Amino acid sequence: MAKAMLGLFAALVLPGMGLFASAQAQQSEISFFVTSVGLGKGGDLGGLDGADRHCQALAQAAGAGGRTWRAYLSTQAEGGATAVNARDRIGRGPWRNAKGAVIAKDVDELHGTNNLTKETALSEKGAVINGRGDTPNRHDILTGSQTDGRAFPSGDDRTCRNWTSSAQGSAMVGHHDRKGTADDAPSKSWNTSHPSRGPDGGCSQADLRSTGGDGLLYCFAAN
Repeated sequence: MAKAMLGLFAALVLPGMGLFASAQAQQSEISFFVTSVGLGKGGDLGGLDGADRHCQALAQAAGAGGRTWRAYLSTQAEGGATAVNARDRIGRGPWRNAKGAVIAKDVDELHGTNNLTKETALSEKGAVINGRGDTPNRHDILTGSQTDGRAFPSGDDRTCRNWTSSAQGSAMVGHHDRKGTADDAPSKSWNTSHPSRGPDGGCSQADLRSTGGDGLLYCFAAN
């Protein structure tokens, strides 16, 4: 009788435990995601530190907080501070999404022919993020970066005043779904599609939403 009960337990419970362990292992291997939510203050992210904390907190809630997470953001040289390149903040790769798919094997592939699409640019929860054609459209992802992942020259604001403004300024965004209003390279760019704009000055939450965004970020595990 005892052996029969143990056999029944193994048949019913152990497979489920195996699936749970597999899901946990896969989640621990995640090294890239699009934030499921933004900070809600437009381009004011609290600087790079605030953006990084947001990535870290979402990763922690998803069971992947054992790594050091960085937001894919550049800053521009101003006020005596040197520029920061997004490509230099995110580690060496490879990077996998919550389902285990490889986004890019290294920094060069990420900024070349990568595997970043609407179907692979998943949230930390493994969910697909709304893109062009969905309601609401949330495909504008904040980057402040040029196509090679480097910062823009000082002058025209492309980082909402280095991620401290929710009013005046603009932020360069990319399209995580690789779609836009035209069949051209910017529309299909994951990191350099167009600057934000809007009646509040370009960096408010309403401004970001007006062009198809929600203040979302790309997050990469740097280790």
